[in-house]
Amino acid sequence: MASPAVDDDLDFAPRHTTEVIGHASAEAEIARAWQSGSMPHAWLLSGPRGIGKATLSYRIARAVLAQSPGGAALFGPAEPGPLRDVAPDHPVFRRVAEQAHPDLCVVQTTVNPKTGRLREEIVVEDARAAIEFFNLTPAEGGWRVAIVDAADELNEESANSLLKVIEEPPQRGLILLVTHRPGFVLPTIRSRCRALRMKPLEADDVAKVLAAKWPELPAEDMPALIAMAEGSPGRAIALAQSDGVGFYRDFVRWMGNLPNVDVALMHKVADRLARREFGAGYRVLAGLPEWGLVRAVRNGAGLPPAAEVVPGEVEVFGRVVRRRNLEHWVGVWEKVSQLLAQGIALNLDRKALALNVLSALGRAAR
Repeated sequence: MASPAVDDDLDFAPRHTTEVIGHASAEAEIARAWQSGSMPHAWLLSGPRGIGKATLSYRIARAVLAQSPGGAALFGPAEPGPLRDVAPDHPVFRRVAEQAHPDLCVVQTTVNPKTGRLREEIVVEDARAAIEFFNLTPAEGGWRVAIVDAADELNEESANSLLKVIEEPPQRGLILLVTHRPGFVLPTIRSRCRALRMKPLEADDVAKVLAAKWPELPAEDMPALIAMAEGSPGRAIALAQSDGVGFYRDFVRWMGNLPNVDVALMHKVADRLARREFGAGYRVLAGLPEWGLVRAVRNGAGLPPAAEVVPGEVEVFGRVVRRRNLEHWVGVWEKVSQLLAQGIALNLDRKALALNVLSALGRAAR
């Protein structure tokens, strides 16, 4: 059982992904706990957004649900290592992918029926679904698994509701909580979970994920996407889907004209962001001006410049930030960050949001 997914590209959705790349140590930690015979009933998988936490959660869920009642061959008989593969044609894999497995509950943000928009937080009604789920007898006589994606999106009421399940763990029940910001998770929930900290991937592993998910990706875009991903394959895929390299290239060109504002180019950049087909990649794309500004501020602070993502980036940013002092640019970054957060949270017109951000940068460079 699961809430309907929103903005969920079926080609890249965690529940459809067969392989987890770059997290062998995390899989081994799960394996050691399972093989010890005292598997913790609740795990908190933390790390930056898009590095594979949800993908690993679904992989764990499939492996657990594919066991026969009382079975223990989850990771193989010898040393802890990768999870047991559940082939895409396996009934468990198919039902998990279709959100139709009776012993899997997924708690996530849902659409508000009054507004038709995706909620920004997980409400108590959705969290209570986990309580009802664990009150049921396992449909197939084995384990039951709940995935919470993401735990930092629980509001206070829903977090306290879920806490009741974690405090009174059901027999043969496993709760996997994904979090991008563990500090936002209720402390009493954190204290009752086994922490599994996952790190951003190395560049080579990000490249492997991109090559597997996007084999037709232009080779010339790969280095820029890997740099912009900062260890997050999910971010890299979102940028690839939304032509993030082209967007960032135009943004750097526009910055290069400051303090003169190229209005035509500014509208071109804003129009790119307004394209609805970008779907879930919109949030990543919208954050690129802020990401670029952080790189510019680092340059202005005298820190070693990061490798260029697009040609001329370091020279452009260096010239722009030298026009004002560092304190000024830190204030600009705070304003841009606030504009983006509010605009995305309130679902403001995408082009208008982009124009507001670029206008703020244009004024700041005078």
